[in-house]
Amino acid sequence: MTPPGSDETPGDQRPDPEGADPSVDLMEYQAKQLFARHGVPVTVGTVVTEAGDAAAAAEEQGGRVVVKAQVQAGGRGKAGGVKLAETPREAVTRAEDILGMQIKGLTVHRVLVAPAADIKDEYYFSFLVDRADRGYLCIASVQGGVEIEVVAHESPEALAKVPIDPQTGVDDAKAAEIVAATGFPAEVADRAQEMVTRLWDVFVKEDATLVEVNPLALLGDGTLEALDGKVSLDDNAAFRHEDHAAFEVADTDAAGQLEAKAKAKGLNYVKLDGAVGIIGNGAGLVMSTLDVVAYAGERHNGVKPANFLDIGGGASAEVMAAGLDVILGDPQVKSVFVNVFGGITACDAVANGIVHALEMLGDEADKPLVVRLDGNNVEEGRRILDEADHPLVTLVDTMDGAADRAAELANR
Repeated sequence: MTPPGSDETPGDQRPDPEGADPSVDLMEYQAKQLFARHGVPVTVGTVVTEAGDAAAAAEEQGGRVVVKAQVQAGGRGKAGGVKLAETPREAVTRAEDILGMQIKGLTVHRVLVAPAADIKDEYYFSFLVDRADRGYLCIASVQGGVEIEVVAHESPEALAKVPIDPQTGVDDAKAAEIVAATGFPAEVADRAQEMVTRLWDVFVKEDATLVEVNPLALLGDGTLEALDGKVSLDDNAAFRHEDHAAFEVADTDAAGQLEAKAKAKGLNYVKLDGAVGIIGNGAGLVMSTLDVVAYAGERHNGVKPANFLDIGGGASAEVMAAGLDVILGDPQVKSVFVNVFGGITACDAVANGIVHALEMLGDEADKPLVVRLDGNNVEEGRRILDEADHPLVTLVDTMDGAADRAAELANR
């Protein structure tokens, strides 16, 4: 009897450069709840937020349990967020160890207490959107429980990649093809094929962009079970799934609060682990700004960008105030870099937006702003900021120079 293995997912945490991936990532216990709706063999377990409640949860789950951190990030096992407990009393100790810890910048506020499984073998399975080929892709392997990137590097022959036509999807024939391509043992082939079709139901019927199981475990009694799960839901399809609102956790994590606040204001915002707040207009410009700030930060004690925030084509006072309100609410932010290229919205309108935004925020604006303007009506925009002479605002002509100044201020 062994606890589940690795929970790594392919990919990284870098924002989508086009800002076009509005996915809602579920925590493990939420993914398992979704699996259960579609008949995927799974044991959800019990979620607790107080360590003392882990004993009763462990009793409910059979005594010998795995205590698992619930955050929207991979690498929980490596970070010490997955621990085996032999008794209910030990489950409390393990919960105390995990609750409050940081995993990839996220604070653990809840743990899942699940029964330890009698694992005979572990497999990897996923469905995902393949944007490059404008279709769907199944990635699977009989080498599960470890990072899929490691399998791809060390044993590429053990990794099956099966393209799926969106028009035909996964029927019994396609499921059999996937099982054969993966190399599931003959004795589990029928059960694996049934698992494939049920996970496909989750992927399609829930409008997911990712459905992943690692490990998909062969248990000692011969059954297949999803011992871990990751699901990303397409937020553009939320209007078809009112029930998905139940998966939105009112987390006390600072990053979660900021992202929820930005979403409520209609802003395209992603929290990162750095000290320089970023505001730009256009996803491409913002991504370039992140890179320039990161490079400049190497000269200032390793300062990094604190966020991705694209205010789009409009930079009115209200939009700018909303963006600054979110960024200034991040305690990690020490300076803000506003990098705007005037196009649809001219630089003078942007400058007026900054001035009025600072007036609207008042004392809540208490961190230095470095502003770089370029493009349509740039001279007038710079004149407006010069005349306003706000004590928090530093106007810099070049992108590299502004990034360096923002990093320098953050390092102070």
